Amino acid sequence: MTIDQGTRFKKGCQAGISIAIGYVPIALTFGLIAKTTGLSLGETVMMSMIVFAGASQYMSLSLLALGTGAFEIVLTTFIVNIRHFLMSASLNEKVEPDRTINRVLYSFGITDETFSVAAIQPGKLTTGFMFGLNLTAYLSWVIGSGVGFAIGAGLPQTLQQSMSIALYAMFIGLLVPSMKKSVKVVFLAALAACFNIIFTMTNFLSSGWAIVVATLLSAVLVEWVEGIKKKGQVSNVE
Repeated sequence: MTIDQGTRFKKGCQAGISIAIGYVPIALTFGLIAKTTGLSLGETVMMSMIVFAGASQYMSLSLLALGTGAFEIVLTTFIVNIRHFLMSASLNEKVEPDRTINRVLYSFGITDETFSVAAIQPGKLTTGFMFGLNLTAYLSWVIGSGVGFAIGAGLPQTLQQSMSIALYAMFIGLLVPSMKKSVKVVFLAALAACFNIIFTMTNFLSSGWAIVVATLLSAVLVEWVEGIKKKGQVSNVE
């Protein structure tokens, strides 16, 4: 690594410190809940290393607790993370040209937070900066998950079991801010919940597939209604 590349990498690390600090409490909570869900330390850390997506990992824990199959879990997390294709495509126009292998490596570390920090940087983004930014965030999440698991292992068994309620509290905490900003999110969440209840109570689908199908159906219906509304507005203007 040249001196110039090292300087850019250092700047990326510095830009990622604020993200790392924000990740620590969430990663600690994930590790603790993973312990109460029944995962081992290796499985908890490996999930954070391979998946590296907070909301998806929390969702995976919930699905694992329900006994959902591996395929349904992978499909659900894929749906949740589709937005990463758009974020990566957007940053692709902002980063400097480089070898494909380098782009693949640092694109793995793109999250909502690292994307936001990278997007507001002036000028072209360098490979060194992207590696520094994403690596700092990545390490804080992985290490925090492991530390959270270790903390959870030291808690009394009854307290560990009661901590499973934190998983639902986390989902509410993630959903409420979005609901405040958009009525569309409110309808999407409510519709998905209704579909899931219907599929589960009628035993039409297993719990895992009920969540997947409910998510897809609600998203399609909400976007369809949104499209109709936009067409109606255009017609009124004409």
